[in-house]
Amino acid sequence: MPPSMIGVIANPSDHAVVSEFFELFKTPWEFYRSDRRYAVLLCAGDGKVDKSTAKLVLIYSGQELPFDIEKKTRIASRRSNTVLSYKGARLPIYGDSLSFQEKGTGALVDEESQYAAIYQHRRRGGVVARVGYDLFGEVRALLTKGQPVANASIPALELHIDLLRDLIIASGAVLVEIPPVPAGYRFIACLTHDVDHPSIRQHKFDHTMGGFLYRAVFGSLFDVFRGRRPWRELVTNWVAALKLPFVHLGLAKDLWYQFDDYAKLENGLRSTFFVIPFKESPGRKKGGPAPSRRATRYGAADIAEHIRRLISGGCEVGLHGIDAWLDSSSGQKELEQIRRTTGMQDVGVRMHWLYFDEQSPGTLERAGADYDSTVGYNETVGYRAGTNQAYKPLGVSRLLELPLHVMDTALFYPNYLDLSPAEASTVVRHIIDNAVQFGGCVTVNWHDRSIAPERLWGDFYLRTVDELKNKGAWFATSSEAVSWFRKRRAAVFENVNWESDVSQVKIAADRGENLPGLSLRIHEAQEAREFDTVGALRQC
Repeated sequence: MPPSMIGVIANPSDHAVVSEFFELFKTPWEFYRSDRRYAVLLCAGDGKVDKSTAKLVLIYSGQELPFDIEKKTRIASRRSNTVLSYKGARLPIYGDSLSFQEKGTGALVDEESQYAAIYQHRRRGGVVARVGYDLFGEVRALLTKGQPVANASIPALELHIDLLRDLIIASGAVLVEIPPVPAGYRFIACLTHDVDHPSIRQHKFDHTMGGFLYRAVFGSLFDVFRGRRPWRELVTNWVAALKLPFVHLGLAKDLWYQFDDYAKLENGLRSTFFVIPFKESPGRKKGGPAPSRRATRYGAADIAEHIRRLISGGCEVGLHGIDAWLDSSSGQKELEQIRRTTGMQDVGVRMHWLYFDEQSPGTLERAGADYDSTVGYNETVGYRAGTNQAYKPLGVSRLLELPLHVMDTALFYPNYLDLSPAEASTVVRHIIDNAVQFGGCVTVNWHDRSIAPERLWGDFYLRTVDELKNKGAWFATSSEAVSWFRKRRAAVFENVNWESDVSQVKIAADRGENLPGLSLRIHEAQEAREFDTVGALRQC
């Protein structure tokens, strides 16, 4: 048996969550078998196990256990929806959590009580580490309900993985893993565009035109006085407003036709455009019709020529869904419209206005979607599911979710974050730096009209693309990124041996046409250390 094998004891109701967690933390593991010995035994339950079966026994629970009573553990606090501090980072806990009066480590503490949320009980031949929350309950919450806006900036799921990795390394066990990092790169970047308004000529006396004129004429002036825009952008927007009659007469270029301009900005980097299937259809929300302004003035058939040009240039075109999130029969019709227009069979989805609920993944899978990229925020940026990685939502068999991390309107609209370019740069850089640290994918959504008047967010977008390049990203379409994650998920550890100080790891994995390879990370066996010093033990 591989010396790095992790045995897991969990409630049967959590088995799907456990399996998905170990697709994200890709390391050898199995559900506990009584006839085996393990390097690590992870127990998400009452702690009643034969602790001699592993060098390191991890007991996760936010409830007092028989183990705590047996060891006369003194509970310092019992809380729900609290925040722990882990290596200087904030780790929100959405279920129950405990902190302990026992002498613990300073690596994981309750922010409010300042007591340790983890302590280690040393025994002959190993260590039992008691962690005061339910790991798989937290993973379930992140992958279903997601994080509130207040915690959007925290990659909580990645931190749970990081903590578990550190505990294993500190025990002195061998750990091998396939990190979510394409070989030769540091992370993945997906540039995406929701196509809502491909032509200003389609708008005359409606709310979209009214909003454009107000923001171009008055909003731009206000932004100049607030220091959010240079004077030249005010002039550009006023000139654009004056040109509108000529645009509608066909005597001037359509201000919002930006497909060619994106091609120039991205300069060969393939991106993904999510396209509305049917015009004049606002769709539904739960309980009734959606607001009429959700309807668009175009459908995929109206821009078929542009779609073909995008595809011939190496870009991907997906579905910007209307009712696909709520009804699989509607989803089938919407997907089929995109298939007819693009000639592509495997079509991904992002829902218009990010409409989504816990049942949406299953609905989209039944409709025939290849993947979804809706899980994100309208009002802020960050990690709704707590992760940089594509994951399989609970209850589906194949569909993967590629989370959305950065959206232009969330950064700059007054009703949302309302950031200056400098402030927005700091926020986006934090997300990119997290990707460098943890791997995974940064998914950016820059709407089709966002580099045009009145928004004029093209310069910021170009700087973001440059930052992604400089930090070592592999630029992929959404479909390519999802395919790479599928390749990683399909990899199987067939054998791991550690003899004569030489590691031998055999992995079965598909090469994957035109996709970067997988990386292997090995943390070598060494003398166990105190958990607080684990940072010095990292080896790649």
